[in-house]
Amino acid sequence: MKKLLAMTAVAALTMSVNVSAQEAEAIYNKACTVCHSMGVAGAPKAHNAAEWEPRLAKGIDTLVKSVKTGLNAMPPGGMCTDCTDEDYKAAIEFMSKAQ
Repeated sequence: MKKLLAMTAVAALTMSVNVSAQEAEAIYNKACTVCHSMGVAGAPKAHNAAEWEPRLAKGIDTLVKSVKTGLNAMPPGGMCTDCTDEDYKAAIEFMSKAQ
């Protein structure tokens, strides 16, 4: 029985790692793509490292705070009404990396 529980726990952890790797892109597709795909109203374009560089220099916590409170044309929370701070961090990291 203990072996079964241990194997179930390992399987669950493995699946959660795989899910989190996809969550960032899913969050982007759900809530960020409308503005960040084309740079609407000055939003940094997704996967354009040069546009993200000065923003990232402020620190990820500052960027998360900007998303939560809103910045320029971006409303508070962006377009994600159910995102956590970790979700915002994941989406920012996904968008800021060059592809």
